[in-house]
Amino acid sequence: MNWTDWLIQNEVPIRLSFFFGAFAVIAIWEMLSPRRLPTISKGIRWANNLGLVFLNTLVLRFLFPAAAVGVALVVDEKSWGVLNYYEVPFMLSVIITIVAMDFIIYLQHVMVHAIPALWRLHRVHHADLDYDVTTGSRFHPLEIILSMLIKFATIMLLGAPVVAVIIFEIVLNATAMFNHGNLKIPKKFDRLLRWVVVTPDMHRVHHSVEDDEANSNFGFSLPWWDRLFGTYRAQPRGGHEGMVIGIHHYRDPAQVDRLPGMLMLPFVGKISGYAINRREWRGKDEPADPS
Repeated sequence: MNWTDWLIQNEVPIRLSFFFGAFAVIAIWEMLSPRRLPTISKGIRWANNLGLVFLNTLVLRFLFPAAAVGVALVVDEKSWGVLNYYEVPFMLSVIITIVAMDFIIYLQHVMVHAIPALWRLHRVHHADLDYDVTTGSRFHPLEIILSMLIKFATIMLLGAPVVAVIIFEIVLNATAMFNHGNLKIPKKFDRLLRWVVVTPDMHRVHHSVEDDEANSNFGFSLPWWDRLFGTYRAQPRGGHEGMVIGIHHYRDPAQVDRLPGMLMLPFVGKISGYAINRREWRGKDEPADPS
């Protein structure tokens, strides 16, 4: 048995090991060297955020038992997709897949900010009143389903190798937890690191209540897309310790940091315009859009 066959056969325990390993490392790192002080009870937030993760896992397992790896196996068997149409060296096809799928995640992230109905789903992620490792997995089940369908379509169009999909899933989970970590990283090291991976300081800007800051730094793993497409912002206006996390007008912990409230949040209130169009800073005295 070669290493690719071993990786495919042991995909589930490998992914779980990386997930729980990365979670433990970042959670301990947050305790030892936090970037910001928590504003509300960490225990309550963690219980509800992780409860949402557990619910999403059940939903995905029920709807898509084989998940992305199962689709990649079918693609390989049927020789679908661009990478199967052309003779591409295996390692090159793995690299192309990982980079291309990360780019699709970037575009998807921009899309859920740009389309009002999808922003209603995505604001569950943004409404968290604090920012730590659990925020990285906090998404509404309907957004998780949408994300999985986009991932399936990408795999089929690319003809993504199974190994590349497994590696991408591992990297995406690990980097999502890392860049949402409440981690204090030396500024000089952060400036270098954010050329190759999205860092916590880079992505935290995206979780600001200020519209121009929230509509920037959409990348999840690779930081290049924001620089290439003009959505990069180096630092928040008020500094990382002083910035406010969350969404204007959604500040009640019972609504945004409790599982029932999170599940109902997409169906609360109305959105008056395209969220991504709000890229200007209003200033303290101007009214905030309630979305």
